[in-house]
Amino acid sequence: MDMLLGIYGFIHDERLPQRTAPQKVNIEVEREKKWVKMLAHWDTPETKQKLHRRIYKGIPNSLRINTWCKLLQVNRIKFENPGKYQDMLKLGKLWSTDVRQIDSDVNRQFREHQFYRERYSEKQCALFNVLCAYSIYNSEVGYCQGMSGLAGVLLMYMDEEDAFWALAILLSDKRYAMHGLFIEGFPKLTRFLEHHDKILTKFMPKLKHHFDKFGLDAILYSLKWFFVCFVERVPFSLCLRVWDIYLLDGERVITAMAYTILKLHKKAIMKLNDMDLIVNYIQVKLHKDFGYDDDIVIYHLEKSMEELRRAKLDYPGPPPPNELPQRMLGVFVEPDKKSKIGQRAENFSETEKQTRANVILRREKAALELQELRVSQSDTVSVLPPVVV
Repeated sequence: MDMLLGIYGFIHDERLPQRTAPQKVNIEVEREKKWVKMLAHWDTPETKQKLHRRIYKGIPNSLRINTWCKLLQVNRIKFENPGKYQDMLKLGKLWSTDVRQIDSDVNRQFREHQFYRERYSEKQCALFNVLCAYSIYNSEVGYCQGMSGLAGVLLMYMDEEDAFWALAILLSDKRYAMHGLFIEGFPKLTRFLEHHDKILTKFMPKLKHHFDKFGLDAILYSLKWFFVCFVERVPFSLCLRVWDIYLLDGERVITAMAYTILKLHKKAIMKLNDMDLIVNYIQVKLHKDFGYDDDIVIYHLEKSMEELRRAKLDYPGPPPPNELPQRMLGVFVEPDKKSKIGQRAENFSETEKQTRANVILRREKAALELQELRVSQSDTVSVLPPVVV
């Protein structure tokens, strides 16, 4: 069967839907004209007044590169750091202890996309370079699996250096503060999982009870929601819409979208009486077919944000100091002996030990509750497979 290329560059082995109707194309052309005008007058009061409404309607795909760069202020940080990316890349290729893992992950990332399909293609090499440079730029994080997904999406719309600085902003700027997701102990993940549980307990207690009944902890279905902003968990067109809004409004969008997904699919999930079926539905089925038009999902996302705001649950709170960079970014630190031979640090702070323990405890509790449930449903005790995170 012939391979077919979709609008976002992904390769399909099935017949694509019919082309967009001429009337809708004309509407998109008019939207692009408005966006071009708005981008040319970005800092004016008129643009600030219109920006929120237009971003929630969706950024024209042809203009995402310009809009994302402006939302992230990429040009400003590039101007303030001339030559820094090239310096970090040179040091990364000489000193980074993560190059093998980066190369392995790059080889797996978005292989169904035209940019990354061929090994050592231009974009694959760019993705490697961005991650290699960043592993030196932020010595606390280095490289962590999941970052390749973020950088991979950015490189679909930006050149290499812009994508590097966009990634740097996503991790270090307090609006997004992804640094806390990727450092040892994953403190931000623990905090967001706890906040997610609070939302479910308050607004969807029956669904929360259903999850608890089958030992389904949020960590088993939500990692890519929090780590890579729903990449490969919802259709890519919807993922881009969520990214548009996330770059505008920050962390609140992640918690609200997680709530929205479960709210829209609550009835279907409640009918599933097995942990594996529920996880497969949330992680796989919804990625292939979300079941709702993108505009409808965004409408419900906005309503969810309002609902959570009224309940004072829209925001888990500002990142504590341990979730933010503690070392100066962009200053080369020669890897210590343990890093060079691939050993991870053993001397964690008390806070890091506690956050690591919290994640492990959540996983073990989910496995234990599932085992107790199955034992109670059977006359004989069977050996259960381990819960895989």
